[in-house]
Order: sequence, then C-alpha cells, then structure tokens
Amino acid sequence: MTAKTGVTAACPIARSLAVVGEKWALLIIRDALAGAGRFAEFRASLGIAPDMLADRLGKLVDHGILERRSYRNPGERARDEYAITDTGRELAPVLAALGGWGGAHLPVAETSPFRFVDAGSGAPAVAGFTDARGRPIPLDNVVLQRV
Repeated sequence: MTAKTGVTAACPIARSLAVVGEKWALLIIRDALAGAGRFAEFRASLGIAPDMLADRLGKLVDHGILERRSYRNPGERARDEYAITDTGRELAPVLAALGGWGGAHLPVAETSPFRFVDAGSGAPAVAGFTDARGRPIPLDNVVLQRV
C-alpha cells in the first residue's frame, strides 16, 4: 500500500504535516502562541531568513492558523502583523506534547524560555489523552488503530 501525503491525504496526520510539519512553521506557531505577532519579533526570536519567514507566514495565513492584520506606526508605512487564530490555538496541545517529550528525552542544561501554564493559577499544563468525558487515559492504554 502506498501512503498518500499532502493536504489531500486520507490520513489527518499526513494532512496536518503537509501544513505544519516542518520546524519553522511549528516555531512560528509557538512564538505566536506566546504573543509574537510582528515580522521583526519572529525574526529576532527565530533567526530565520526573511524570505523563508515570509513564505512560512503566508502558508500559515493561507491555512487559517494565523490572520494577517494591517497596522501603522505614526510616521511609518502600513505593515502586517500576524495574530494566532482559534485554529492556530488548537495546535497548543501538539506543541505542549512535543515540548514535554523533548524535555523528558532530550534534556539540556538551559531552562526553556517557554512553558504552557494555566492562565488562572500559573500551574504547569501538560498534554495527554482524555476520553470523551474528559477523564485522563493512561498512555499505556492508548493505541493507534488502523481503520
């Protein structure tokens, strides 16, 4: 059997990877979730080449993950900023899971400048599986089933 890839693949994982499955896209989403919105903010945080950043921002806008908004500082030309959409915010658990895995299995000496927390209490938020009623499911009980 040949696996289809891209945004028309039957598998939702393959479709998702066609849009957000490369490093820069995920890091832009991470920064947007943390409040970045302007081109210069993304550049400063990521060190990404301007043409690549423009391309990735455009792709994320095209797929509804970011929204382009115009702004103008006094005495300057109009520019675009990028706001995370509800669709983009729904990727937070994906990034939390990646960050949790990386923290556990790829440790480094430095402390991460990012962490997911409960906005009300400040308590760390972690990704995990829940059933339809919101009850946690232990990882050992979760399998990926081919249908």
